[in-house]
Amino acid sequence: MSSVAAPAKPREWHLIEYALEAWALGLFMVSASGFAIVLFHPDSPALRILPNEMARRVLMGVAMGLTLILNVYSPWGKRSGAHTNPAVTLTFLRLGKIAPQDAIGYIGAQFMGAVLGTAFAALAFAPWIRDPAVNYVITVPGPWGPSVAFTAEILISFALMLAVLLVSDYPPLARWTGLAAGFIVALYITFESPVSGMSMNPARTFGSALPAGVWTGWWIYFLAPPAGMLLAAEVYRGWRGRRAACAKLYHVPGVRCIFCEHQQA
Repeated sequence: MSSVAAPAKPREWHLIEYALEAWALGLFMVSASGFAIVLFHPDSPALRILPNEMARRVLMGVAMGLTLILNVYSPWGKRSGAHTNPAVTLTFLRLGKIAPQDAIGYIGAQFMGAVLGTAFAALAFAPWIRDPAVNYVITVPGPWGPSVAFTAEILISFALMLAVLLVSDYPPLARWTGLAAGFIVALYITFESPVSGMSMNPARTFGSALPAGVWTGWWIYFLAPPAGMLLAAEVYRGWRGRRAACAKLYHVPGVRCIFCEHQQA
C-alpha cells in the first residue's frame, strides 16, 4: 500500500512581528530627527552651548546608540528581534535563520516604518526639520565623494554585522549584543558620519530621502550595506563553521521566536 506524504503546512504571516519592526524603525527615525534638530538646527541653544561640531556629534552618537539599545531590549525588540534594517534581515536570510516569507514581511515593514516615522517627525517638528542643517536627517556622501562613501558604508556595515554575529553566538556575551551594537553605532556617528552620512540601512535612507526629495548617491545606501553585511555572513560562516544561533539581537526565553520556529519547521 503506497503512502502519500501529507501536504506541507502553509507558512504563517507573522504580522505582529512585522508591525513591531515598523514601529522600531519609525521610533529610530523620530529620535534621529528630534536629536538632529536639538543638536544641529541653527536656532538651537546647543550651538551656543557646544559650538564644537565634534562634541555635538558625540552627543548625537550617544542618543542614537541609546535608541538602538532601547529597540533591542524593549518588549517589541525582544519579540521581533530588532533588525530594523533590510540589510540585517537579508543577512539572516542568507544564514538560514529567517523564512523567505518573513524576510519579505520584515523588509516591507522596515521601509514602511522609516517612511511613517519620518512623516510623523515632519509633522511634529515642522518647520525645523526642513532646515538645511537638518533636512530630514538625509544620508548623502561626504566631501570625499561617492566612491569613498560607498567603500565606507561597506566597511562599517561589515564590521557591525560581524560583531553582532560573533557576540550573539558566544553564550556568556549574547545578552550584551544590543549594547555592543549601540556602542558601535555611537562610534560611527561620531567619527564616520562626515564620510558617508552613516546609513548602513536602505530603509533609513529611503525614509529620509522621500520627504526631502534628495536622492544624491541613493544607490550607495541600497547596495553597500547589504554587500557589507552579507560579506560578514560569509566570513562568519567560514570562521565559525556554522550558522548563527538566532536572528534576534536579544533572544529571551519565554518570548515567541519566529526564527527558532522556522528552524524547527
